[in-house]
Amino acid sequence: MKAILGKRSGKVRSYNDRKALWGMLYILPWLIGFLLFFFVPLLASLRYSLSTIQADAQGIAVQFTGLANYIQALTVDTSFNRALVEAVTEVLINVPLIVIFSLFLAVLLNQKFPGRAIARSIFFLPVILASGVIMSLESTSLIDAVNQNAGSGGGSVLGTFELENLMLESGMSEWMVSYLSGAVDRIYQIVSQSGVQILIFLAGIQTISPQLYEASRMEGATGYEAFWKITFPMVSPLIFVNAIYTIVDSFAGNAMTTLIRETGFVKFDFGLSSAMAWVYFAAIAVILALVYGIFAKKVFYQD
Repeated sequence: MKAILGKRSGKVRSYNDRKALWGMLYILPWLIGFLLFFFVPLLASLRYSLSTIQADAQGIAVQFTGLANYIQALTVDTSFNRALVEAVTEVLINVPLIVIFSLFLAVLLNQKFPGRAIARSIFFLPVILASGVIMSLESTSLIDAVNQNAGSGGGSVLGTFELENLMLESGMSEWMVSYLSGAVDRIYQIVSQSGVQILIFLAGIQTISPQLYEASRMEGATGYEAFWKITFPMVSPLIFVNAIYTIVDSFAGNAMTTLIRETGFVKFDFGLSSAMAWVYFAAIAVILALVYGIFAKKVFYQD
């Protein structure tokens, strides 16, 4: 193994070459699994999106129809465009809130205080419990109870309306006030989707050398300055990772995926369902490409 990693054509491998090779070795299991289990269904889905599928006594008949399914999804189906716009809008709103909230909580949970382990467990509980009966409870009685309580003003000292008026009177712009009030309304969703991101940020913060903070304190730096000059640059690769993860996670379960599933397995229109899925995939790819273009040159890597 050392010979393989250390030499190439009689030359000693550079540090970047070794990192690239180790990276390929780490993703090799995923790559093998993708080729064995996902590549063929992916091609079949693309074929179905360009065809009309009919089931008869002889089996499934696939007839090529070109872009007819895509045209129907984008121009005929009234639910698809609305669901797609709602999914993209929700991602653009929620992702910054989730990433900022996760980083803020990770910094707080990294401090030394009594009950720190319990506090960390509480914020990670939604990830552990987000399945089965708990998910059913979230989508019905618990959410309804929270909304009814918020609507009746029970337990709320300052409602969203009063908060908006307070921020407007302080001179904040309307779009910022709308964004922040929306964050208040989404607080349960933000907290429930931040567990993994908090864990990733917390692990990254704990890898930062304590000597950097000691040196900054000796130079008279405040906690605020230490965060922006040390913590934030050092965890910037994890901000990138968490942004990508949050985007993919947000797209994985929403009204759009429900529409695609119902079109295929309730209405049994697999051609239209596949076309919707590919348009949805293209939208996700565009957003991920934009995020990569924004973050790639801003990330600080410590070599």
